Amino acid sequence: MASSLLESFQSFRTILCVCPCCGQIRRLSDLKLRYAGKAPSTWLDKLDEKSLALDDKEALFEEKEAKMREAAAERGRKKVDVILRKCMAKDLACLKFNPYDIKTIMHPVDYVVFDGLNDGEMNKIVFLSKSSASPPLVTLRNQIQKSIENKAYDWKVARVDITGKISYE
Repeated sequence: MASSLLESFQSFRTILCVCPCCGQIRRLSDLKLRYAGKAPSTWLDKLDEKSLALDDKEALFEEKEAKMREAAAERGRKKVDVILRKCMAKDLACLKFNPYDIKTIMHPVDYVVFDGLNDGEMNKIVFLSKSSASPPLVTLRNQIQKSIENKAYDWKVARVDITGKISYE
């Protein structure tokens, strides 16, 4: 049966036709046939319809999924502050600073807070330290406090090149 079908297709190359519109001679195998009326529906047409419907449902699902993921991410972002405060030392957690604004130094002060840094507008810089019984550390912190009060500080930018050489601007 397969060989007879193949022979039929091969014979279409030998059958010649004249186009009624342009008068050119064509092979039957080269023709692109069109059907004037509506062609009867086949199982392949139904499969194509179901495939298109499935594609539409997938697109709708992906859109809903993206919205759900964004909503979940937003809920997570809102919880970050609470979670960070639970992980922080209790004496820091009670302060009203954004946890992302607090940077650890540890010596001679414990923390520096760049208040408002993550909100886009820094208001002030705050030094935080736990009280200490160590006389040298207390003296050092007092010297830092006096330097700030007397405005005895400077701003310099240090550049370190690839060889380790430091230059100041």
